[in-house]
Amino acid sequence: MKLNKAVCMLVATFAIAQVFVFKRALAAPAVSDSVSPDNSLFTQVLRENVKDGLVNYKAIKTDKRFADYIALLQKTDPNTISKKNRLAFWINVYNAFTIKTVVDQYPMKSIMSKTAYAFGKSNFQKKLVTVNGVQYSLNDVENDIIRPYGDPRIHFAINCAALSCPPIRDEAFEPMRLNEQLEEQARNFLNNPQKNSFDFAKQQAKLSKIFDWFKEDFEKYTISVPEFISRYLPAEQAQQFRSAGKSFKIDHHDYNWDLNDTATESGT
Repeated sequence: MKLNKAVCMLVATFAIAQVFVFKRALAAPAVSDSVSPDNSLFTQVLRENVKDGLVNYKAIKTDKRFADYIALLQKTDPNTISKKNRLAFWINVYNAFTIKTVVDQYPMKSIMSKTAYAFGKSNFQKKLVTVNGVQYSLNDVENDIIRPYGDPRIHFAINCAALSCPPIRDEAFEPMRLNEQLEEQARNFLNNPQKNSFDFAKQQAKLSKIFDWFKEDFEKYTISVPEFISRYLPAEQAQQFRSAGKSFKIDHHDYNWDLNDTATESGT
């Protein structure tokens, strides 16, 4: 009888201990900040093959480092990356798989086929992205994963392989430097007269189509598109643009979907 009591007490103690450990596990952070994938291969590839926003797709097509980086992304479980680090991961996924989409079909003149898009079969709509066994389209990654983070600066970070797209950065996006990188992307794009031009004497601006297509993203972040843009202009111009308000006439460039290939000489 005494033995039975001892056994019962031991079992009870063990059960309590297991519950305690289980509760500790639930309370503990699910992931560590250190588990973001190593982006060094992608940075190496971009450094060597991106110049002035144009990409040497021909060289990347046979670059084993790029294939290895894609394989790394494919086997990464996003849920093992801390939430604050996940945005950089998905931006890199979008950019890397956009490049993969191009090189898999290279040579090509444009990643976009408006006819295919109308039938839901374009490169942006087909499930060409695989991460941790889950298939996504590039549109899924952009609209269902990246944009819900609520930071409109991502529109200057993700690159759709078109000449009118904000130029691709020649390095991967890194979690610890993401804010700095996004700020630089936004400032460079908004001060590029080929993409966005301002005539303060006539109170006219011609902006990227991005500010038309994704107007709501910028308005959620700030009061208006002009308010957002003014943050990245020189101080005097920013004040003029901000104070002019609706009296400033805004038009948008047509979007040039020609491939941002190093074989292409120029474009807007």
